[in-house]
Formats: sequence, structure tokens, C-alpha cells
Amino acid sequence: MGLMDSVAPDYPNYATGLAVRALVRAKASGWEKMVACLRVQQLTEQNGWKREDAPYGSWGMGGEARRPPDAGHVDLAMTRYVLEGLAAAGVRPPDPALEKAQVYLERCQNPDGGFFFSTVEAAINKAGEDAGKFRSYGSTTADGILALRAAGASEDDPRITRAKKWLRDHHLYDRVPGFDGGPRETWASGLRFYYAAAIHRAMPELALLLPPQRADGSFANTNNLVKEDDPLIATAFALRSLTR
Repeated sequence: MGLMDSVAPDYPNYATGLAVRALVRAKASGWEKMVACLRVQQLTEQNGWKREDAPYGSWGMGGEARRPPDAGHVDLAMTRYVLEGLAAAGVRPPDPALEKAQVYLERCQNPDGGFFFSTVEAAINKAGEDAGKFRSYGSTTADGILALRAAGASEDDPRITRAKKWLRDHHLYDRVPGFDGGPRETWASGLRFYYAAAIHRAMPELALLLPPQRADGSFANTNNLVKEDDPLIATAFALRSLTR
């Protein structure tokens, strides 16, 4: 899953997690091997990682299994999508994969309750840093809530409670919170549709205003930072955010 060609991996873990959810919902077969593949990809002892290692418990792009010290690209979004695939397949606590994933999720949560994107690659933490600490922002905080739920955390879990408070305190109806001025502010609009889809599931009580729908029924972002200018991407996210 998720391979553009034989040598260029394009989010195979992300795509496989989504595929598991789709097949389970369709009551189709074939997802069991996908779940086995996702388990093998987790950065844990099976691949030589120790609990004290920064990416421990997470999932990266996929493809060839990563071993220390090369974690490759690791982030919260890919970890969330894998966890949601496992949850759809019936994986529940105390499954070790979920317990180990929570180690990574906790490392991505700031003292203010919000989440940042990666413990491994500073450059992909889109909101930047303050005094050497990665700043929290809206889309990844929504991802954090969804990932914790998929990993088996209850709704009254303090980690979820703190993340919800951060979103209530910072939520913006027309852009992603956490990008206040400076050169990174363009991310606030670049992730607009992704945030709409994620926040709708994380905290549906928070209101959002999407850009106007186009004459053909599609949606598109004028900001192309993460390809939301593609109607196929933006409209899919819009549908997720509009569905009740």
C-alpha cells in the first residue's frame, strides 16, 4: 500500500492503516495481513529500539523496517492513522502495541496540553519552537486526541482532558490555531481542511467555517502547502467535517 513505484515509498503505513479501516467497514477480507504488517513496522524492541529512544512506540513512513539510530520520518499523524487501523481491526488494550504507542504520544504532548508533530525531526514541527520547546498547534492536537482514543485511552483520561482544554482555549473557526504571526503563519490556512476533518471527530462541538463550495460541488484550498488545493483532497476532508 502507498507505493508510487518500487523504490519510492509514499506513506505506506498511513495508506495501510486507512485500507484496514475501509476493508473492515466494508466487511471485506484481506486486512489481517495488513495488520500484521503494521505491527512489524512499529519502532519498538522488535526493531532494536529502546523505551528511552525518542521515536519509541511510533510508526514512520513504512517500507523497509527502521533500526537505530535511523528512525527516518516519524510523526504523530502517521502514528494516529496506524492506531486507528489497528482499533478498527479490534486491537484493544492491554495489547503491547497500544501500550508502547502511548509512550510516543505522551512525548508529543506539551505541558500546556497541546501536541506537536515529531520527537525526531525538528523541521516538520510546523509551529516551530519557543525557548527550545516545540509549540503546540491545532491539527496535531486533534490528531493526539484521536490517537489516544485509538490506543485505548478513555474519554476522561487526563491526557485527553488537557488536549481538549487546549483546543477549546485556542480554537479558531476559519484556520488552524497555534500559528500566530511570523513566517509559519501560512500553515494556519494550509492545513485548514485537514484540521476541519480532524477536529470534527476530536471535538465536534467546536464550530468551523469552510471556504465556499465551488459550483461543481467540490472544495479547494487556495493554499497548496499540503496539496489541499487539489479538490479530491479538500473535498474528502470537507465531507468528513460536514457529516453528522
